[in-house]
Amino acid sequence: MTIPAYPAARAVAPKVQAHFASHIETARAYGRDDLPDPPSEAAVEALIDAAFWASLRREEGVTPTISLAYVPPDRAGHPLSFSAPLPLRPAPLAKVAPAVERPGIHLGVWHRGGDFHVWGTTRDVPAFCLVVEVVASGLLVIKHRSDPFGKFVNVAVLEGDQVKVVDGAGGVAVPDCPQVVRSLLGFVEGLTAPDKVNVLVEVAASMRAHGRGGTLLVVPSDAAAWRESVVSPLLYELSPPFKGLTDLLKSKPKGFGQAIHHEWQEDLRRAVEAIAGLTAVDGATVINDRYEVLALGAKMTRRRGSAPVEQVSYTEPVEGDARTLVAPTQLGGTRHLSAAQFVHDQRDTTALVASQDGRFTIFRWSPCEEIVHAHRVDALLL
Repeated sequence: MTIPAYPAARAVAPKVQAHFASHIETARAYGRDDLPDPPSEAAVEALIDAAFWASLRREEGVTPTISLAYVPPDRAGHPLSFSAPLPLRPAPLAKVAPAVERPGIHLGVWHRGGDFHVWGTTRDVPAFCLVVEVVASGLLVIKHRSDPFGKFVNVAVLEGDQVKVVDGAGGVAVPDCPQVVRSLLGFVEGLTAPDKVNVLVEVAASMRAHGRGGTLLVVPSDAAAWRESVVSPLLYELSPPFKGLTDLLKSKPKGFGQAIHHEWQEDLRRAVEAIAGLTAVDGATVINDRYEVLALGAKMTRRRGSAPVEQVSYTEPVEGDARTLVAPTQLGGTRHLSAAQFVHDQRDTTALVASQDGRFTIFRWSPCEEIVHAHRVDALLL
């Protein structure tokens, strides 16, 4: 039976293809010679279409959560190859989904003539490899890595007939765009330094993943003024500060081969998850700019003599979005209002706020706008 086309796949394919072509060209201009050719529009459309219809099927009552990577077997790391490739169709994808539902496993897709097929599975994909991931029924994320080890960068999010295309150029054009947002948009220095790690990106993704909501405050390591904006005494202050992540970053391997790097990446993942898990405690987790954990469960309060924050500048880095001025309460509940007030009073800090419904907002003071700027980034963290 012929399956109808998914209209959003054809609509978004040219923009996705242009994104990959532009980023690969830029990376090559910086001297990167380890990059694939950009995928064709037909490949982009085929992967999105197959992933969408597969996401609507059920295998034993479970939505197939699969990840499709457009890569030939000889470019994949440690490939597991089928003797007979599977057709890129919803039914076969749903059937094999239970074997590849764990994070980090991709179904490898490539072309033979005009047809696309699934040749097997892989855990390692090259930089700028097209990946289409099924997050939930009808919810897809198109992404890639700027380097083989870093976090994936989202290109677009599709949910039914709603399409959010990440506007990287527009996002970084926001005055005083924080580095954590730039990294999520793919504007990390990884084009020239592929081993660059943005810890806050990793923590933000882990915070969102635990689903309990939470707040992370990043404060200066050389000042204590932030204490004026939390209730004292701190119930869960750490003494001495926990330096596990700090020490791990100092020990990052250089030139020791892929196996050592993977081992260090796994240690980093565990350290990040440990810190992100602290944010599930009621109140805010406080770390400094050296990633030392200072406290958890901190209750934020308006600094004595400070005016209440009434408006914040709000943006989401997707096409069609425009900067607006909103009251903090329009962004969420107490967490968002408290975080906006904290950043308003302590202008050299950053607040990361995860909602239980999956929304994620980064608050940062903008000297150019003279206002707290709320960057909504959940479309970048899926």
